[in-house]
Amino acid sequence: MIPPGVAEAAGQNGKTSRSLSDQFLLLAATGLGLGYAPVAPGTFGSLAGLVLALGVQQFSLWGQIVAAGVCFIVGIPICSRGAKILGLKDPGAVVFDEIAAFPVVFAGTPLTLKTAVAGFLLFRLFDVLKPWPASALERLPGGLGIMADDFAAALYTAAGLWLIDWSGLFM
Repeated sequence: MIPPGVAEAAGQNGKTSRSLSDQFLLLAATGLGLGYAPVAPGTFGSLAGLVLALGVQQFSLWGQIVAAGVCFIVGIPICSRGAKILGLKDPGAVVFDEIAAFPVVFAGTPLTLKTAVAGFLLFRLFDVLKPWPASALERLPGGLGIMADDFAAALYTAAGLWLIDWSGLFM
């Protein structure tokens, strides 16, 4: 069975009619297929984002900021092409944006079990609600809009985590 969303990128017999580079970009855009989860694909992408954030936590704060910037810049063409392949402006199956935003969520906040749960929940809340300017950023063209609203949600989440940490609630 072809996962939802792949049918648009596949031919009649289920074999992809796309180039190898398009297949690779679609695999990246969908978070190695996590975006094909039948419910809440963004939530599954966010879980993968926690794994990325754990790896990025090994860097200094400046290294974390650079890694987040690289994820953002690389994510624009990945999400643009993924959306184009799937034939939608911002398909739910494209979850690279959720994954790539997580280094921002935990920049400057140690990733522990408590911060992971709080960061995950806050990010999902902000990603779904899209408070301004995230809602405006989402309307930017192509992959830039797909990436920008999630990075705004990540900044809101990072600020929330810093406030919670500053208040001593993570002790």
